[in-house]
Amino acid sequence: MLRHLAIATAIALGSVVVAGPAFAQGASSAQATNASTPQAVLQNVIEQLNTQIADHKAELQNNHSKLVSLINQIFLPHFDTDWASILVLGMHAREASPDQRSRFAKAFSSSLINRYAEGLLSYSKGAIKVLPFQGELNDKYTVIKTVATTDDKKQIAVNFVFHKTADGQWKAYDVIIEGISYITNYRNQVDAEIKKEGLDQLITKLETQGDKALQQMEQNDKGNKGNGAK
Repeated sequence: MLRHLAIATAIALGSVVVAGPAFAQGASSAQATNASTPQAVLQNVIEQLNTQIADHKAELQNNHSKLVSLINQIFLPHFDTDWASILVLGMHAREASPDQRSRFAKAFSSSLINRYAEGLLSYSKGAIKVLPFQGELNDKYTVIKTVATTDDKKQIAVNFVFHKTADGQWKAYDVIIEGISYITNYRNQVDAEIKKEGLDQLITKLETQGDKALQQMEQNDKGNKGNGAK
């Protein structure tokens, strides 16, 4: 699921998606402001994937920092990282201070991007198709459906959950792949880690160890499931 998340859109992971080098961010922000619907936002992202990732794979293959910068440029204006991180923290968000929430959002998102950035190098032009929208737009919860095609021609249902922010922009905050929510998946892992060692310790590990801390958290989650933990 996580591999497909990176390929379909490391938007969350925009994942997806962290404040970092903001190369050409001004132009992207202007495009975000002009995107009047969630479909337009997604189409803009796909066009940038085509021109900035798919057309430059060889160059980016050995330049991780530039790849991460491009991911920030493409996704950052379109993903509500702060709101997504609050949802990932779940009940722990109520207990966290504003500083803890801010540090967690930045460290967690940065870890995700660095762990799965290279998955986007598997992206090919036309791999993501935005499906026609049905129903009415809801400012708090609007789902835009897409289909992502992998290199082996497998089609994966990828739904993006959008809301309208206070400044009137449509931003995604969750990605649902084959019925599995990015937020729910990581909320369970984060909850287990916080109960085990506390929020401050988790934040510190993410800040200092980055994607290694995230990888360990995912392995612990797999181990718990393998042992029958719920």
